[in-house]
Amino acid sequence: MIIAVTYENGKIFQHFGHTEQFKLYNVENHKVVSSEVVGTNGSGHGALATFLQDKQVEVLICGGIGGGAKAALNEAGIKLYGGVSGNADDAVESLLKDTLEYNPNVHCNHHDHNHDDNHTCHDHDDNHECGHHCHH
Repeated sequence: MIIAVTYENGKIFQHFGHTEQFKLYNVENHKVVSSEVVGTNGSGHGALATFLQDKQVEVLICGGIGGGAKAALNEAGIKLYGGVSGNADDAVESLLKDTLEYNPNVHCNHHDHNHDDNHTCHDHDDNHECGHHCHH
């Protein structure tokens, strides 16, 4: 099984459609046997689902993600764990232990400014915000 994580500087990048890298984890028998960081070559949103499908990814861990990208991942048969933040390697280990905290209703779009309590945006910066403003 291959697990992909939106990736930047060791952490889970918080907006799927703007991620420039994924870290891919090759998993056998519930253990990571290898991993590599791959660039997206500037692909965005819907094209990223195809990019992941071409890499034979079965599971994606990410922060925020919009509805169109969620639909594209679903169509590609990729299981989504969204609304996750923190260290990428730790998130994969948690997933393999069935202890990963994620938000099944994660939603990030340019028109909805209401967040539920599980949505975190603290990793957004001025160059990578997901189209809304988060208040702390």
